[in-house]
Amino acid sequence: MIFYIDIQCTPAYNRNNFNRKGGLHMSTPTANVKAYYDSCPEKEWERLANARLEFDINMSFLTRYIKPGDTLLDLGGGPGRYALALAQRGVEVTLCDLSPENAAFALQKAEEASLSLQAFAGDAREIALLTHEMFDHVLLMGPLYHLWEEQEREEAMRAALSRLKPGGTIAAAFIGSYAGLIYDMRDYPADVLNPGILDLFELLVQQKPFAGRAFTDAYFERHQNVLPFMAKFPLETLHFLSSESFFAPCSDRLYAAPEEVYQEWLSIGIRLCELPDALPFAEHLLYVGRKTKEL
Repeated sequence: MIFYIDIQCTPAYNRNNFNRKGGLHMSTPTANVKAYYDSCPEKEWERLANARLEFDINMSFLTRYIKPGDTLLDLGGGPGRYALALAQRGVEVTLCDLSPENAAFALQKAEEASLSLQAFAGDAREIALLTHEMFDHVLLMGPLYHLWEEQEREEAMRAALSRLKPGGTIAAAFIGSYAGLIYDMRDYPADVLNPGILDLFELLVQQKPFAGRAFTDAYFERHQNVLPFMAKFPLETLHFLSSESFFAPCSDRLYAAPEEVYQEWLSIGIRLCELPDALPFAEHLLYVGRKTKEL
């Protein structure tokens, strides 16, 4: 899941947080996003530990291409869940995150695990100013969650691809447009009485993405828009999938099941997650592509 419970244990989608930006054209106020992640890096670390489907399914695809000895840039890598998991496999990982606290947390976790990791803070769209190194693989699994305008998302993609070697792979993640509905239905069904949340659901009826205030400033993309967006770049599509497969609405039941039961459902989910029918069930969408030429 990408939605959180705040420190006061209230739903992330509450009457004070929800604010839809509708048809306005304005850049994302990244200071809000930075402040959110700076406030509690442990929250995102624990989120991915608890949201096992997202992490396990994503890793099953990433590790098909990312091998020991490869170099990887984790743009928007947060507190380092993917970075450290890949470093444990012998990958040479560099992490960049908008939040200095996230980057520091990742370095701390790497030190505790005796893993090699480079990490620093910066805006993913400015990565070419922060490092001149070229990488075998790039992860962009976070920045596109928060950029309201398509131009901003294009800037992030171009910046990521500028650091990727030709023939290398990029993995880019989006929050799915149905994520808020799934979250409320599963975890906070009474939130349907929140007048603000109905605006989000109305966007679903209108088949529009969401850009505005949720757990922080966020962008929820319609799954139908992802492949046309990626077609703007010199990429060969390798995979496009639901990171929770079909199981996001009932993920809590799978997490409560015995491990052997969870693992069997995970295996089924990996086989099903690329079906077009699975995409509306996604809280997160993952695109994996290969760079075919320089920009």
